[in-house]
Amino acid sequence: MNLTNYALQQILNALSIGSLYALMAVGLAMVFGILRLINFAHGDVMMVAAYIAFFCLSAKMPLWLTVIIMVVGTVLVGIVMERVAYRPIRNAPAIAALLTSFAVGQILQNGTLLTTRFASKPVQIAFPAPPELSGTVALGALGVSRVNLIAFLVGPILLALLTLFITRTTLGLSMRATAEDIGAAQLMGIDTNRVIVLAFVLGAGLASIAGLLYAVQAGQINPYLGFTPVLKAFIAAVIGGFGSISGAMLGGYALGFLEVLLTALPGLGDILPASSTNPALIAFFKTYLPGTLTSYRDAFVFVILILILLFRPGGILGTAETRR
Repeated sequence: MNLTNYALQQILNALSIGSLYALMAVGLAMVFGILRLINFAHGDVMMVAAYIAFFCLSAKMPLWLTVIIMVVGTVLVGIVMERVAYRPIRNAPAIAALLTSFAVGQILQNGTLLTTRFASKPVQIAFPAPPELSGTVALGALGVSRVNLIAFLVGPILLALLTLFITRTTLGLSMRATAEDIGAAQLMGIDTNRVIVLAFVLGAGLASIAGLLYAVQAGQINPYLGFTPVLKAFIAAVIGGFGSISGAMLGGYALGFLEVLLTALPGLGDILPASSTNPALIAFFKTYLPGTLTSYRDAFVFVILILILLFRPGGILGTAETRR
């Protein structure tokens, strides 16, 4: 593979990974923007979606029916989670809500673990990728996995539809007003309970699509698979500006490009042709950016996150006005 094709391949990878992070980060940002709640159980909602998809696909259901059942089931989980766990403590201190989110995550994890045991399934399950999401697609000289291509296409479409909903509909404007000042929104006659449930519904719906695509990419699922995605989504939301939906979208794609960059640069000296007119560049990459650095990618991501928080605590699109 020449350098141009290698670069194009990495850009496509970054866009597909960024789409998944953006779908997850937007759900976190919507709930935080309204309730000032960091819902760490959001990753476990994504995990539940992956398991629903697993059981549907194992039953030989077509992909379109699997997606419908998965989204509906995941949305119901989001509604129950808001009604049972978060609404009763809405006026409690922030630490109570944060601890509740961890408790909800543990309940979902252990509930899924019991379900798989009752179904006589192992903890680690191979995910049956549907034919529509399997294999590769040839784009010129590039070979792109079909699931990455679908993620690249579906992610921006869903995020664009969400943007239109928030900016062009009455319910969307109600969400923005509630996020700005929930007390003032109540005085203006906005049903804030309805708006909050809607935020959980939209977040769960986006997380379900991300869960399916993530499971296909990983090739296997377990009750704990939601931890890493929600952590990455949290980082993406912080980078973009926590509480800002557009910031969460931007942060998701920024994190995707950052991760791919930290993966692609190490070992680039092995990709560059030996006959390069600049052998010093090859020597630089082989000496200072060896392929072994790829395993430290997450550590570099956290270092960059710390730097962003030091120099721009509100994130890329965050402002002081979003903090209460």
